Amino acid sequence: MSPIVGVDHHVGQPPSDFRPTARRGRLRGPESIATDVSLAANIERGFCQWEHHCYQHFGQAWGIRLPNSSKLSGYPLPIAVRLTWRFPMATVELVLLTQKGGLPMPSNTMLAVLLTATLIASAVSVAPGEVSAPPATRGSNAAPAAWVDDLTPLSPSEWNDDRAAHLLERAGFGGTPEEIARLAQMPPAEAVRHLVYYQQVPNIAFPPFDPSGIFPSDDFVPSMDVGEHIRQAARTGKALGITVERNPGTLWLQPVVDAGFFYRFANNGEMVRVARWFGQRMLSTERPLEEKLALFWHGHFATENEKVRDYRKLMAQWELFRRLGNGNVRDLLLGISQDPAMLIYLDGQTNVKGHPNENFARELFELFSLGVGHYTERDIQEAARAFTGWGLEHNHFVKRAALHDDEAKTVFGSTGTFDGEHIIDLLLEHPACAPFIARKLYRFFVREEITPALEAQLAARLRESHYDIAPLLETIFLSRDFYSVASVATQIKSPVHLVISTYKKLGVKTMPGTPRFGVTATLGQQLGAPPNVAGWPGGRLWLTPSTLLQRQNFARFTLFPHEIPPPSRQPLDFVATIIGHEPYEQLREMAQRGDFTSAPAMVMAESGLNRRPGINTETYNIFRGLYNGAVHMVEVLKVDPPTPAPVDLTGIVRQAGVSTDAEAVDYLAHRFLRTPLQPGDRHDLIHFLTQRLGGSVLDFTRADLETDLRGLLHLIMSLPEYQLA
Repeated sequence: MSPIVGVDHHVGQPPSDFRPTARRGRLRGPESIATDVSLAANIERGFCQWEHHCYQHFGQAWGIRLPNSSKLSGYPLPIAVRLTWRFPMATVELVLLTQKGGLPMPSNTMLAVLLTATLIASAVSVAPGEVSAPPATRGSNAAPAAWVDDLTPLSPSEWNDDRAAHLLERAGFGGTPEEIARLAQMPPAEAVRHLVYYQQVPNIAFPPFDPSGIFPSDDFVPSMDVGEHIRQAARTGKALGITVERNPGTLWLQPVVDAGFFYRFANNGEMVRVARWFGQRMLSTERPLEEKLALFWHGHFATENEKVRDYRKLMAQWELFRRLGNGNVRDLLLGISQDPAMLIYLDGQTNVKGHPNENFARELFELFSLGVGHYTERDIQEAARAFTGWGLEHNHFVKRAALHDDEAKTVFGSTGTFDGEHIIDLLLEHPACAPFIARKLYRFFVREEITPALEAQLAARLRESHYDIAPLLETIFLSRDFYSVASVATQIKSPVHLVISTYKKLGVKTMPGTPRFGVTATLGQQLGAPPNVAGWPGGRLWLTPSTLLQRQNFARFTLFPHEIPPPSRQPLDFVATIIGHEPYEQLREMAQRGDFTSAPAMVMAESGLNRRPGINTETYNIFRGLYNGAVHMVEVLKVDPPTPAPVDLTGIVRQAGVSTDAEAVDYLAHRFLRTPLQPGDRHDLIHFLTQRLGGSVLDFTRADLETDLRGLLHLIMSLPEYQLA
């Protein structure tokens, strides 16, 4: 028997009826070694019991948190990964055993998870000049190999439900069978236009965002630097709308410090609520491409809330993306150049005559329009001068004529008294601009690899439309290439896509409060917090051993929310991380006595947190300010209730006319996966459900049917195929 790695030998071997189901996927490596990975998803009831036996023996040592009941109510997915190395003289085989799904794992099984992630990544890995093997297809839906890179429009005879589902998955976040059927009933050209020209589609009336009221007024400018406002208050007696009176021997500057930290903490908390509101729009919109494009442009024109420190500006930027997302590239570049959030993030506010700041100009060239290698350092410097004077007053864009450099500049060999709009026009005339924009859109909506010939065709289409984006998207979504074997089910879902598409396919209309939408941050994509100005790299980098486990946690907790562990931290615990445990405990003890003004005894004058140049540290206390600001944040921020998703799988399968275990497996797999089940997986899933039901017929009067169907769906969502769009 093959050795079992990652499980203590005292536990024993799997049950005798453990039958791994082989699925092969070639991993790229040295040509002298052919590495085949066979992923076995054994979901026999007996194996689940054996795995539970492992938990009982080693749960505490491994740090696994078991449910309160002695029986697992969710179903972890056991994974057997078989590695086969074929050498000229011998074949070496190794089997690694682990699980997929929601519980922490010991470090020695992380290799197996890494290999699982590698398998998924290899499914979308295509070497130059090579086409990945097509997934299994349903009936006659297989696309001819010649469709790859073919921009010929799809004909009505080539249109079907599966291709409508693929279109809705990529141009939106997937959909229910009913939504897919409505799209499939249209001719392909009409279906594409329905999604692309979404301004013609009536949308629902979205409830406006319900703010917590953290800022005192619409034109209030929050603190960019607490130290700056401390100095301002010490100099003038006023900062952040607060008036203070000099009183030697007291912490008379403390109210300004408290307010500065409150605005920072509360804004971060409010941004989490805004992200959930964005997610609700993605979930319930009648214009899915409008929201998908807003997500794309958020990654393209990446802007971080941590620096902007004003959620209102991020909301306004997303509204810009919704309004112009399928419009003209010039309008988008001009709009982002004058966007309040971007002006702060890339320092346009400080870009003035005589002291140009090159940050925005550099990213405008490198990341927003041309790409590296298509400009000189001199072009950047001259372009920065053209944008001088573009800034903010009371949170609104203004051109400050007195701060604008109106002397001649030379960019790309052209000379003139340029301002920012002239620079944008020069960028659009540059031969690298159209290919850059077309390539970014293609890689987001279709696949990572794009040939030079196809890129040139798409760039020409963009130029022909005078940089209107909608005609380019129409060409892409209607092309045979978009539905080719290289494009279908070869894209790893982004965290936001994974969460929204899961809810959509479950038929959920309202964003659940648990798991919280903020789970996307754990998965690697927090709205309002891209990793840097380049945005999220995406693709295969979405998957790591850690994020793969968290994706399984999300699936499990969506279906079994009662298993979500209680929070391990309290709302104010983050303060202890900043200032240290002892001062934090002192502040908590003082707060219990009603003292929110005294400084903790442990504060050291030489502390870097407490030092501000030119300011006597006895006039304020940073530790006290951090604590008071956090306390005020908790008091003010509105809390979204932890309402679980209203999942009703019993109703879903009953409405679909499902009556047997095999029909349930086929229906749920078809609804939730973009590729059909492998025969072995289908057999094991049916066997699992048969064992749970005690037969092959679904009894809709049986109380445990919903739990069993959720267990089945959890196994389906634990398959590698579920990570693919």
